[in-house]
Amino acid sequence: MGGGFDVERTGTRGQVAIGKSGLPSPGRPGPHYCDTLGDMCGRFANVASAADLTDEFDVGETIGDELPPSWNIAPTDPVRVIMQRRPRDSGSDTAPMIQLRTVQWGLVPNWSRTRTGPAKMINTRSESLATKPTFKTTAARRRCLVPALGYYEWQRTDQGKVAHFLHHPDSSQLLAFAGLYELWRDPDLPDDNPNKWLWTCSIITQPAADVLGHIHDRCPVIVPAHLRHAWLDCSSEDPATAQQLLEQIPEAHLQPDVVSPDVGNVRNNRPDLIAPIDPAQHPDQERLQL
Repeated sequence: MGGGFDVERTGTRGQVAIGKSGLPSPGRPGPHYCDTLGDMCGRFANVASAADLTDEFDVGETIGDELPPSWNIAPTDPVRVIMQRRPRDSGSDTAPMIQLRTVQWGLVPNWSRTRTGPAKMINTRSESLATKPTFKTTAARRRCLVPALGYYEWQRTDQGKVAHFLHHPDSSQLLAFAGLYELWRDPDLPDDNPNKWLWTCSIITQPAADVLGHIHDRCPVIVPAHLRHAWLDCSSEDPATAQQLLEQIPEAHLQPDVVSPDVGNVRNNRPDLIAPIDPAQHPDQERLQL
C-alpha cells in the first residue's frame, strides 16, 4: 500500500500531533509524508458515503460523524471501518450487530503508555497475526473491515518511483481490507470524558503475488463479500479462527493504473489523483523527491 504494506510500524519522523480527541490535530503531515517513513507510504482512497457503506455492509448502527470523500488517506487520518459489536448502552445479552464507526488509522495497542507513542502501526503482517503477542488477542476479538475504493503503491524503477492506483476492475466496486481495531484508555482523562477511549485500526497485509508482486512485494488482504461476515464474527475469541479465515481468502485480482505523483503530497486530495495517466508523456513526473 503506497510502498507501506511491507512493515508493521510507522516511523517517528513526520508524524502529526494527535489531539485529545484521538484524531489528528489541524495541519496534516509535511508535503512528502510518505518519504519521511522510509519504505513506508500507506495511502488509499475512500469516497463512499455512510449511506453507501450501510448498504454495502448491512450496517445496523452508525457511530461518529460522516467523513468527507478522500482520494488521499494517509496514516493517522480518521477512517471509516466496519466492525461487529453490541449496540451502545446495551446489555450483555444483546446480540452483536454490524457497526460503521470512525477510528484513527494507525493501531495503538491497549498496553501503550501514550496515544502518540511509536507503537502506532498502520499495517499488520498476516504471517504473524495469530502468533505475535502484539496482535494475537486483537486478532481473536477485534477484527474489522476497512472500506476503500483502492490503494496507492509506488513501484521502484531505474528512473525513480512510479505511483500506481490499484482498484477493482469495475471501478465502482468497493474493496474491503481485512483489519484489526483496538481501544486505548487515556489514564489522564476522567471516565465521563467522551475522548476517554481512543479507537484505532491497522490494515492486514500479505505477500503480493502476480501483477501486484511486480509493483511491490506486499499488498493488503482483501476480504471477498462471501467471507465478510465470518471475518467480523469474533464470537469464538480464538486467534486460530482469524488465521483460518486468512487462508480461505482468495487472491484478489486488481487493476493497477499509473497515476500522477501528486498523490505523494498529502496536501493534494482531489478526484484526478486516481485517474490513469500515460507514463510516456510524463518522463519526469514519476520521481519522488527523496
